[in-house]
Amino acid sequence: MKLGLNATGLRKIFHQLLIQAALFSLLVPVKLSAQADSTAATVPAAEEPSLIAPALEFVCTQKNDSTVSLVANLKAKIKTSFIKLPLLKVSFVQVTDTAETALGFAISNREGVAVLNVRADQLVAGPDGTIHIKSQFAGNKAMEAAEGEVTIKKARLEITPVVEDSLYSVKVRLVDLSTGAETPVPETTVGIFVNRSFKPLKIGEGTTDENGELSLEIPATLPGDAKGNITLLAKLDENESYGNLEAAVTQPWGVAVSDKDQKLPRALWSSHPPLWMLITFIVLMTAVWGHYIVIIYELFRLRKEEPHNPDNATIS
Repeated sequence: MKLGLNATGLRKIFHQLLIQAALFSLLVPVKLSAQADSTAATVPAAEEPSLIAPALEFVCTQKNDSTVSLVANLKAKIKTSFIKLPLLKVSFVQVTDTAETALGFAISNREGVAVLNVRADQLVAGPDGTIHIKSQFAGNKAMEAAEGEVTIKKARLEITPVVEDSLYSVKVRLVDLSTGAETPVPETTVGIFVNRSFKPLKIGEGTTDENGELSLEIPATLPGDAKGNITLLAKLDENESYGNLEAAVTQPWGVAVSDKDQKLPRALWSSHPPLWMLITFIVLMTAVWGHYIVIIYELFRLRKEEPHNPDNATIS
């Protein structure tokens, strides 16, 4: 009877152990999943890549041919250097008190420069005689939007060629047009340039008098094209009221320079040096390297002539 009770008790104990093991097996995954969830909750979300913030420089130039040149320069600072941004659309609009009028758009070239030329009569001055223009880049998936703006008054810069006693000069006149009438602008510095292949070359400057005029003599030794033509520019840069102004005139006052390929004479600055220099160089190099060759030859000759001591030689 004791054996039966013991067997029954053992079965009960074994049954309870099985139940506890089953409950434990059910609880362990719940704990693990809860830990996994808490760990996942503490992991920070991945940050989105930041957009490039481009810089837009906007310049407006009024020209004497009744056009206005709108130039936008797009670039961005990446790490420690500025990168030019090509093939981007830049829109130009005129802003008035009541509306914004689209002037057009341009695509930036490989230098990041977008240029739009408009007629001067397209720009309407406000009540105070000023013109407000904006340039806008709308942005894209990789770049933020950017814009630039300028406020200018209408003005005109005139350049007139003058020839007196075989001397060449130009007469420059600066007038304000913001009031609807031509008003001379005195005490303003204007630079005179000659157009070159890469950028204009400054040849002088002057200050306008009370009539808004100045004169400057032009050298007769400036290189021109095949016919001796040179393009002279009068420029007013970054003026607070008028922005940039430019006037141009072409005259045959330069020294004719052929645009055909010609064989250049031998000279110090050319790829064909003078014969005397070439001969002198060859003689000097021959003398220098000749000494090296003689020295090496003598070293080999001395080595061959040194006495040979036999291994079995004895000293008596």
